Amino acid sequence: MDTTSTSDVGLRNLLELLLLAALWGGSFLLLRVTAPSFGPIFLIEMRVLIGLVVLLPILFFYGKQTELFAHWRVIALVSLTNMCLPFCLLAFASLSLGAGVISILNATVPFFAAVLGLMLFGQSITLAAASGLVVGFSGVVVLMAGDVQSAGAGSTLLAFAAGLTAALLYGFSANVINRRLLGVSGLAITTGSLFFTVVYLLPALFWNMPDSMPEGIMWLYVFILGTACTGFAYILFYRLIMRLGAYQTLTVTYLVPVFSIVYGVLLLAENVTGVMLAGSLLVLLGVAVTTGRLNLLPIRSQS
Repeated sequence: MDTTSTSDVGLRNLLELLLLAALWGGSFLLLRVTAPSFGPIFLIEMRVLIGLVVLLPILFFYGKQTELFAHWRVIALVSLTNMCLPFCLLAFASLSLGAGVISILNATVPFFAAVLGLMLFGQSITLAAASGLVVGFSGVVVLMAGDVQSAGAGSTLLAFAAGLTAALLYGFSANVINRRLLGVSGLAITTGSLFFTVVYLLPALFWNMPDSMPEGIMWLYVFILGTACTGFAYILFYRLIMRLGAYQTLTVTYLVPVFSIVYGVLLLAENVTGVMLAGSLLVLLGVAVTTGRLNLLPIRSQS
């Protein structure tokens, strides 16, 4: 492969990371808006059901159902740890935490993935990637300090615990995907995960119905959550894992808080502070180093 082609591939990967971060950044805002009306369990069931209805015909159209059937056991585990439980935990956290705080908690995923990879899966990590993770996480800490200060006493310890537990589960599932599902299409993994999550949550659905069914714009928000922020975003996420490996792909979680801040400014008229700018710059630098866009140290893919 020549230099131009390599550069084009690298640019495509970066652009897809940015698109994924933009979609997931929007999902935290939508969770914050919809969770009080729907409740965490009912909201997530509707979210994944809508995504499943959209993706299931596409799965059969492209003939990817054979991949789903061949790997259904692993996909069922990934569904539990990468979709069902984290989605519910984040929806619960959104009842008392702002979208920015939740997205920042979610940015701890690469660290949980690295620690669990070393402890449970024997995964190594390069010095360059580790340096990028540290730089990016320092930006997350700066962002969290500013966001928590503005959030005040409304942020509860239980909600923070739920957000961090979701990040831990995401880190575990990333290692499983990286070891057991490489080569399986993102469409098969995503559709299968949506299906199993619908099944997992169905028994609890009848005890978690909203007191009054939301109307109008709230259902549009849930539709966007299910299609763009879940179905399409997860297909993109699994494709990036196949190309970059789990650790580099997970740096997308460092970008998500940046998009949450931007959305807050554009949609909620929030002010941009010096703390936000400093944290965002550190986040972007960490992503650039970890993904190899800024080669301060030699880096190789951990796939």
